[in-house]
Formats: sequence, structure tokens, C-alpha cells
Amino acid sequence: MKKCIITVVGKDTVGIIAKVCTYLAERNVNILDISQTIVDGYFNMMAIVDVTNAKDEVLTMAKELEEVGKTVGVMIHCQREEIFEKMHRL
Repeated sequence: MKKCIITVVGKDTVGIIAKVCTYLAERNVNILDISQTIVDGYFNMMAIVDVTNAKDEVLTMAKELEEVGKTVGVMIHCQREEIFEKMHRL
């Protein structure tokens, strides 16, 4: 299984989760775990997804997710699990 970590941060607004989840579903990406919270009007979400059967490469999805984020005013970051783990091991 190939996993990615997706983080979403920004000012809360209607439709953030819908936009992200719709994008993922259209590319055959399965959400394995998801957590979101809103603190003082700021939205924060982290999702672990399975990209094994994804229609696009991770790099392509990461760039497109950044664009999705711009449409709703949030920052979206997508990283392969192994890179995320190595960055946070220190």
C-alpha cells in the first residue's frame, strides 16, 4: 500500500472538506484516516490516504491539491508517507 499525508490549513469556510474529498474520490484515492478541527475560526485537517490505485502520480496530485486549496482560501500540502516520516524523525 502506498500512502500519502495530506494537510489542510487556513481560515474556515464552507466546502473545504467537500472540495478535498471530491478531488480525491475522482482520482480513486481512498481516505484511510481523517481528522479535522476548527480553532478560533481556523481550519486544520490531516488525512492519511491510500494512493495505490490513484489515477495520477503523487507529484501531480500535490500540485493540483495546492490549486484546489487556492479556490477555497486554504493551504493544502500532500507528501508521500515515507518522506513525511523521515522529515519528522529528527
